[in-house]
Amino acid sequence: MSLLPWHDIDTVLLDMDGTLLDLHFDNHFWLEHLPQRYAELHGVSRAMAEMELQPLFERHAGQLQWYCLDFWSAELKLSVRELKLETAHLIALRPDADTFLEALKKAGKRVVMITNAHRDSLSLKLERIELAPYFERLISSHDYGFPKENPQFWDALQADIGFDPARSLFIDDTLPILRSARDFGVTHLLAVREPDSRKGPKDTAEFAAVVDYRELIAGL
Repeated sequence: MSLLPWHDIDTVLLDMDGTLLDLHFDNHFWLEHLPQRYAELHGVSRAMAEMELQPLFERHAGQLQWYCLDFWSAELKLSVRELKLETAHLIALRPDADTFLEALKKAGKRVVMITNAHRDSLSLKLERIELAPYFERLISSHDYGFPKENPQFWDALQADIGFDPARSLFIDDTLPILRSARDFGVTHLLAVREPDSRKGPKDTAEFAAVVDYRELIAGL
């Protein structure tokens, strides 16, 4: 039994990190690897590194610069790109995400990636996981100058790709982003139950959630 009325859906908008890819890579990088390497590179203790980084992370969360590798490289005086390469072996698909993408392609749905990931981060991941062939477009919110949390992102997306929000499905693991899409009028919305494979299920509040991508394929 599918969660979705596929006959009412023409366009599928998909997030990347935590939705198609396991969020473990990003969580490990920002919460473990970066603080450790920041401490080493700046000659401070791990505890001091976390004291310096935490307020910065909190101040910029949900804003475009939060997702920008250039911003963090300048702010932290280190190369975030190079540090990400050190943990790139952790980049992994969520279970059956590729099966779902293949089914969408066969069904003739229009499939567009919309991610807050910086273009450099997107490139790093696409070098390791072959996602590009499944998508009509790969859109970074940096292309528009607004993160997906911002209503102006959705206006820019509409102007760019011309989709019908009433006949679109959007899957994302971040609740404020799903609420922003809902405010814009996107009718079919799904959260992700377990974006990080090491952290267990999360509360998706008012949103139904993807547990197993194979379940969504029913009725496609």
